[in-house]
Amino acid sequence: MGRELSGPRAVVSTTASDSHTWNLVFLQLLLEEYGFNVRNLGACVPVDELVSGCLSERPRLLVLSTVNGHGFIEAPEYIRRIRQCAELRGLPVVIGGNLNVNGEVPEKDVRTLLRLGFDGVFVTADSVQEFRCFLARSGTAAAG
Repeated sequence: MGRELSGPRAVVSTTASDSHTWNLVFLQLLLEEYGFNVRNLGACVPVDELVSGCLSERPRLLVLSTVNGHGFIEAPEYIRRIRQCAELRGLPVVIGGNLNVNGEVPEKDVRTLLRLGFDGVFVTADSVQEFRCFLARSGTAAAG
């Protein structure tokens, strides 16, 4: 049973093809450190389930994490569906992890994901620090 926090809500999730969970647990703990009340949707989350989860949770932040190498392929549908939903249109959405099977994600792919509507793309060796800076800069975390 996770601890219940009174801070802002965040949702963490993978994509439909990604069965990994260690990354989600890490992100949940990191977000809790920043004062978030986190709903971890777990592995292999279909896009409809993600949209429903965000509609019911009304998070201040959505974090998609994928390590199976198919994130770049699946991400466009996820962000398209989130941005099509009027209630979620302004929700900050970030993605990170291993987004392709080749290892390094080309800068053009990062720009594509940002253009499609992601507010942050974290794919470098410094991603954790970059994500921490994003949280501090964006004001999504609880004041503390």
